[in-house]
Amino acid sequence: MGTPLGNFIRAKRDSIQPESLGLPDRGRRRSPGLRRVDLATMAGISVEYLTRIEQGSDRNPSLAVVNALADALRLDPSERNHLRYLAKITGDGCSVQIRPVPPPRRVRPAVLRTLGLLEPGVAIVTNRLGDVLAHTSGYRLVTSGTGLLDSARPNLNRYLFTDPRARTFFVDWDEVADEQAFDLWQAPSLENLEWLTAELTPVAGSDFTRRLNRHVVPRRGVLRLNHPAGHQLRLLRETLELPMEAQQVVVFLPADDQTAEAIEQLQRQSHGRLRSIS
Repeated sequence: MGTPLGNFIRAKRDSIQPESLGLPDRGRRRSPGLRRVDLATMAGISVEYLTRIEQGSDRNPSLAVVNALADALRLDPSERNHLRYLAKITGDGCSVQIRPVPPPRRVRPAVLRTLGLLEPGVAIVTNRLGDVLAHTSGYRLVTSGTGLLDSARPNLNRYLFTDPRARTFFVDWDEVADEQAFDLWQAPSLENLEWLTAELTPVAGSDFTRRLNRHVVPRRGVLRLNHPAGHQLRLLRETLELPMEAQQVVVFLPADDQTAEAIEQLQRQSHGRLRSIS
């Protein structure tokens, strides 16, 4: 049985063409990408040891080995951080049986007051699991008619992977799905991640599970939305981390004048108040 660490190393190895690293083309291969023997040689470890890491029989590679694999795979800084994180959660110390528990949903009053200062802008309080814990009236306007906030406890991942309207609302649905699945690996605790995946996996299908196990570090760009009213919105995202609560304040800023004008038009048509979801 594989591990998150082994799955990530294998996925990166399969995505690398040997020629890009100056290695010779050795003809037909049973699988694409970099050979295990080549990666092991570049990392300075044995093929047998690399096999054990990839297959999950060795869960505790040293930091030196993890760094050597990162160097050999030519990982960028974001990918290196993810590799180290996976090595940490894959270790034997994290292999105990986990009892799924729902994550806390309370938002501190001071955070809600901060969110209120952003009115009538577009902002939310969320967590790495995708729970929308509070939002401004501007966020409700931007998502109105899409079904995202229809649930009593809205969750971006549940909406994204189970509601057909999400594929129309998010212009770049595949890229957003990659981002959301990747962020689950940065969930505040293994218990919370297990709780969500246990609930979401049975209904989300392969679009979710395939991404969750692929470990592709997303390149976050402009968020493009198709508003049901006919507006094409392009938004920049700025995130303020709240580490003590394992939450985030995410502010969505217009990326162009057309988007700013569209949001102003929506605000003129409807006025709302800050809503906290508990």
